[in-house]
Amino acid sequence: MEFLTEYGLFLAKVITFVVAAVVVISMVVSATQKEKGEAEDDGELQVRKLNETYRKLKESIQSRLMSDQERKAWSKVKKKKDKLKKKAGKAKKAEGEGVGVSPARIYVLDFDGDIKASDTEPLRRAVSAVLSVAEPGKDEVVIRLESGGGLVHSYGLAAAQLDRIRNKGIHLTACVDKVAASGGYMMACVADRIVASPFAILGSIGVVAQLPNFHRLLKKNSVDFEVLTAGEHKRTMTIFGENTDKGRQKFLEDLDDTHNLFKDYVSERRPGVDITAVATGDIWFGQRALEVNLIDEIKTSDEYLIEACDKADVVSVTFRRKKKLPEKLGLATSSALEHTVWKVLSAFRNQKIQ
Repeated sequence: MEFLTEYGLFLAKVITFVVAAVVVISMVVSATQKEKGEAEDDGELQVRKLNETYRKLKESIQSRLMSDQERKAWSKVKKKKDKLKKKAGKAKKAEGEGVGVSPARIYVLDFDGDIKASDTEPLRRAVSAVLSVAEPGKDEVVIRLESGGGLVHSYGLAAAQLDRIRNKGIHLTACVDKVAASGGYMMACVADRIVASPFAILGSIGVVAQLPNFHRLLKKNSVDFEVLTAGEHKRTMTIFGENTDKGRQKFLEDLDDTHNLFKDYVSERRPGVDITAVATGDIWFGQRALEVNLIDEIKTSDEYLIEACDKADVVSVTFRRKKKLPEKLGLATSSALEHTVWKVLSAFRNQKIQ
């Protein structure tokens, strides 16, 4: 017991020292970054050709299925073909063939949405980069979209970024593998074509607002809470004050108005949809969504992009913001906590199954 006590005290000291060191380092790094000013670019644009990625995957599995002798022969043939292809490319360049003529390109963007649509800023940067080089009527943009929706104004801005692509006359395709609901579907409906996997969740064209009210609890404990406003509708609903029927009615009117704006937005971009039938707040899985014209095709994003590689250069464009040290530490802690929670839940589930 004495050993365990001493070991526990030693461990506590080590943990305290490590935490203190991390805090000090974080403060120093934050101070240094503030001195650099906001003018410095805080991220970088990453461009990756997916044709090469899929080609390498194919060649990797092919080579692993061959015997050593077959692999050597295949490798020789491949090197020879690559050499001839490179030589032919140089010859065309020397003769001036294809100079100034770029191949058709498909630019792939990604959006993984949370309740605040935090990915909007990276999406804005990526869209601006693509629009500076994409050719209307020739190139295409594919947005791989995953979002269950969130704040109206946040997703309104995210959808507006995709509207910029269509306004430039560039064909836009939205690929949904898991979910594009509520604000997520607001973004998806901007596309000329929506492709979704068989069990992707789509729709939820509705508006919801909910808030607790502690007025009775405060009143029971003799606590007064006053809300002072200038303007009749400045505060219609409150968390701590007493809500009135008039305030609730105004709040519901605002929700209805927002819902009508949402329906108009979808109807304008997908005129083939019976908006009265789908704007009930319900969700549809892939095949059902196809039946009510919420989407245009059942297919995963992988299928769509692999097929696209046969006809165009497929390029992934992503803007990555440089994470500061405190953020990295926070993400590491969050990931460790999430891993622990899922491990406990998995163990509990397995115990129940047994």
